[in-house]
Amino acid sequence: MAWWCLCLLVGLLVAGASPARAETQIRLVDALAVQSDAEHFPTPLQAAPVTLPDDWSRSRPGYSGPVWYRLHFDRPAGTSAEELLVLYIERVCSNLEVQLNGQPIHTGGRMEEPVTRNCHASQFIPLPSALLQPQGNLLDIKVQGTKLESVASRQRAAGLSAVNLGTPNSLIAPYQLQRFWGLTWARASSMIVAVLGGLLIALCLLGRREASLLYFGLLSTSWALVAAGLAWHNPPLESSRYELLLAASFPVIGAFAVQFLLSYAGVRSRLFEAILLVQCLVVPVTLTLVGQDRLFFVARAWYTIMAVEVMVAMGIYLWLAYLARRTDFPSMAVLLPVGATMVGLELYTQYGGTLIDISPSPIDLAPGALLVAMFLMLLLALTRALRAAEAARLQSEHDAQAQAAEMELNFLAMADARVEQVTEAERKRIASDLHDDLGAKLLTIVHTSESERISTLARDALEEMRLSVRGLTGRPMRLLDALGDWRAEIVMRLGQAGIETDWRHPTDETEQALTARIYVQTTRVLRESVSNIIKHSGASLCTVSCAFDEHEFNITVQDNGAGIPVESDAKLDRGHGMASMKHRAKQLNGQCLVESAPGFGTVIRLTIPFETGLPAI
Repeated sequence: MAWWCLCLLVGLLVAGASPARAETQIRLVDALAVQSDAEHFPTPLQAAPVTLPDDWSRSRPGYSGPVWYRLHFDRPAGTSAEELLVLYIERVCSNLEVQLNGQPIHTGGRMEEPVTRNCHASQFIPLPSALLQPQGNLLDIKVQGTKLESVASRQRAAGLSAVNLGTPNSLIAPYQLQRFWGLTWARASSMIVAVLGGLLIALCLLGRREASLLYFGLLSTSWALVAAGLAWHNPPLESSRYELLLAASFPVIGAFAVQFLLSYAGVRSRLFEAILLVQCLVVPVTLTLVGQDRLFFVARAWYTIMAVEVMVAMGIYLWLAYLARRTDFPSMAVLLPVGATMVGLELYTQYGGTLIDISPSPIDLAPGALLVAMFLMLLLALTRALRAAEAARLQSEHDAQAQAAEMELNFLAMADARVEQVTEAERKRIASDLHDDLGAKLLTIVHTSESERISTLARDALEEMRLSVRGLTGRPMRLLDALGDWRAEIVMRLGQAGIETDWRHPTDETEQALTARIYVQTTRVLRESVSNIIKHSGASLCTVSCAFDEHEFNITVQDNGAGIPVESDAKLDRGHGMASMKHRAKQLNGQCLVESAPGFGTVIRLTIPFETGLPAI
């Protein structure tokens, strides 16, 4: 786990520290600069030469407002007049407007309070070909910036990087890389950390009363909010109030970080808690009292104090974890020094040190990855703890559960056997009653009734009763015997109606058997099919084809009758017993398909799977 987390952080640092810069055709670093709020660049006589990148904290300390830059360039050699050229400006803080040969071509947002803040967003600006000249082009850039003394961190102070000029293909790669790390990664990591922090807070509120998890959730959520605020392009507040709000939020993050480390180490100090709480209240007050002109220097002093507090908490945790031989010590021994290094590099930057001439810097990229890695480590530790607790609980309850399970299985087996016995006896009683009582009465009606219609109805009822009795007895039946019964009945019924029957089935022997349920339901489907042919089709020939394999059997009933009329086609499932036939097939996990066209007869295809686990007869 420790090595995985280390590789993750090192990969992010390498990716952020050494982006692959595409070779640009021209890099403009020499410019004229003048402080002015005019709509266009003032007269060159008022301007002074500067070299880009221009850091206002060094070139014009104490100044906030607009500054005009003028750069001269010729169309790069090897490009045609119709070829598109673009500008790539890696960093501008806070916002800019661009003019080409006196004509406005781009604006980054609001130039008046509240000013759009593009400190973490690079600019990719197409140059209109109609405005470009082969030589002597004037590029004027108006930058609206805030002095170092009035911002929450040095990265938000005014400045302009070098300007790269070239074709889109030569500049799109560095632009997309900077946008990914400066915006996409920042937003994605903030969102991920916020979600993870919210999950930990919810876990603690729902019953997992562990202070360390709660503090880490609060740390993650608060950092995500501050990171989102740092990357917010169009805050609704004026720059002075917004910078004050950002600076005042960092003590909260520091307090949660210290409390997490101490609680995770098993240390709780009322004194530390009181100091951190007072600090969260005092920092906003002091920042407000010193005023906007000294905000950065007072905030930097507080950053130093909070950094020392966090590093001391890191040392306390590592020492106690080492003494306790905690299983997560190797992971934290990797992650915490990386975090301490990031804190130190951030302080180095705030005191004027320059690490790498890129934006965003590695210290802007690492906190999100560090928090995600620590969340995974905490999740792994929590999972291990839960597994250990669960294993202990299972071990202590194993014997009792085994005995209870054995008793329950014995009881269920006895109950199932009793239920099966009672059910079987009841089925046999009902079948016997139907056969002896109702069957005898129906048979008497068949032989004594003087009405042919009544005798026919009684005979049909007697056949249906015998089928139901077979279903109640539950005895399986060989498939070949069932086919013989079906053939005899269908040939007889169709013959009585004057319809010729063409019966086809395989000659192969098979020991496949049908359950009573499949036999009964299939018989009823076939009876309904034959009834429909006799009553509605007007057919003279009916062909019945049977086929089977080891998984299912198929029966196709086809007549040469009039077919189903077009006006009844849409109501196919509601007439002629079709719905009943399909429903019975569906109950057997099979299907009943009906195909018909006026004048071409009707085809009924019945497919029924054999029930698994039934022994062959």
